This record gives sequence, C-alpha cells and structure tokens, in this order.
Amino acid sequence: MHSFHLKQKQDSSYSYFKNYIRCSIRQEILSYPREFVERNMAAQLFNNIGRLGLGLAIAGGVVNSALYTVDGGHRAVIFDRFVGVKPNVVGEGTHFLIPWVQKPIIFDVRSRPRNIPVITGSKDLQNVNITLRILFRPVAAQLPKIYMTLGGDYDERVLPSITNEVLKAVVAQFDASEMITQRELVSQKVSEELTERGSQFGLILDDISITHLTFSKEFTMAVEMKQVAQQEAERARFLVEKAEQHKKATVITAEGDSQAASLLAKAFGESGEALVELRRLEAAEDIAYQMSKSRNVVYLPSGQGTLLQLPQ
Repeated sequence: MHSFHLKQKQDSSYSYFKNYIRCSIRQEILSYPREFVERNMAAQLFNNIGRLGLGLAIAGGVVNSALYTVDGGHRAVIFDRFVGVKPNVVGEGTHFLIPWVQKPIIFDVRSRPRNIPVITGSKDLQNVNITLRILFRPVAAQLPKIYMTLGGDYDERVLPSITNEVLKAVVAQFDASEMITQRELVSQKVSEELTERGSQFGLILDDISITHLTFSKEFTMAVEMKQVAQQEAERARFLVEKAEQHKKATVITAEGDSQAASLLAKAFGESGEALVELRRLEAAEDIAYQMSKSRNVVYLPSGQGTLLQLPQ
C-alpha cells in the first residue's frame, strides 16, 4: 500500500514536470521577437530565389548551347555524332542544333587572296621564280563534300599543290626570253588551266595574276644586252631606210627637173618669138602693177602734154 502511493506520487511529479517544460518552451517561442521570424522568412525566400535562379541559369545554358549564328558571307556544315556530316548547307542567321550531339563548322564563302611562290624551269632549262596571286572561294553547295574530303583547311591542302602542278606544265612550254616577251600569253594559259583544276576540288578562282617573275642574275643581264642590241639594229635599219628614201626622192626630183627643161626647150623651139613676146608682156604687166601702188607716179590723159617740155 505504501509502495502504491509512492509510485502514484512519482507519476504525478513526472507529469507536472513534463507540463512545466512544455509550457516553458511555448512561452519561449511566443516570446521570440518578430525580427527573428522575419529573418527566417527572408532567408527562406532568398533560398527559393537562389534555387530558381540556378534553374534558370541551367536552362539558359542549355538553350544557349542549342543556338549558333552564321555571320554574313559565311555558311555552316553540321557534324552529327551519330550520322556524320549532314549534306545540307546552313545559310546566314541564327539556328538550332542538338547540344553535345551536333556541332556547326563555319566556312567563309567570300573571295580571299593568297600569294603562292613557285620555282620551276623553262623550256631552255632556266630557273624561273614565279609568284601567283589568286582570289578564291569555295562552291557553297559543295561545302559538305569539301569538309569530308579535304577538311577545314582545304585551301592550304589544294591551292599550293595545283598551282605548282600547273605552273610547271605551262612554263615548260616557253623559253626564258619568251616568258618576258609573251608574259600575257603565259598568264592567260596559267589562268585557264588553274581555273579548270580548281573546279575539280570545288573551288572558284575569281582572279589569277602573275605578280613576280624573275630569272638568274646572269640570264637577266644577257636578256637586257640582247634587247639593247636589237634596239640598236632597229635604229640602224631605220637610218638606212631613211637614206634610201632620201636618195630615191633626189633622183625623182632630178628626173623631174630634166624633163621640165626638155619640155621648155621643145616649146621654145616650136614657138620661140611668141613665147618671148608673152614673157615680155607678163613682165610689163608686173611693172605696171608695181608702179600703180607708188604715190610718186602721176597719170595724164592721152593727147595732153606735160607741164614741162621734156626733151625729145
């Protein structure tokens, strides 16, 4: 009996202590200041905003990786990790692709210049140094094929090779001196053959010109001396022809004078007195004309005497 009352007393003490703790905690919670609650709410709000911003950043990164831009004067070829290079050529503007699966390869389709130096031999075995300036661009429709067969540096792989090949073939058809005197013809043949070879690789060559053409120093001096000798020969030939023309003119003039003298003598023999009278009348007419212009000459009517008696 005594132990029962003792246990009952302990239970009641435990319940009282438990209720006391609950009331204390509740009072402490209710006694917290309003700033603490507001701070907790603000922290939760910032956490939510941070999570939202992180999600937007991830979404933006995914969208950005799915977009690509092709600038003006360029074209794009799409490489797919599963199917390889696609046959379509993408034009200018902003386009979509599958991130991490597809990749755009951008090509410049505008005309670009390139200088290519080549050392080759002429028909007479003279060393010739030639530099070509080439304006080239790819055929836009053939960009997938160009990328698959040649790669992105197609111009570096193709242009030096075909230029060297064509120049060796064309220059071997001319002597070194002909390379100088017929430079325009050489340039035309190089342009025609190089344009045809470039088209086989999907390249358009808009302009081809020889910008540099030199030979060895000894050969250059020999050519210059030959040209000077030819010019001197042409000058001597001109002087000879001029002397011949002058000689012919002198002979023709002498023959004309001789023929005129013969005709004059013949005419004088046929009508000598009449010809003398004609010449006298012409001389008198000329004298009268000259005297008519003089102020010291006075004309009197016919049949009248002069004021002074002139001696007979």
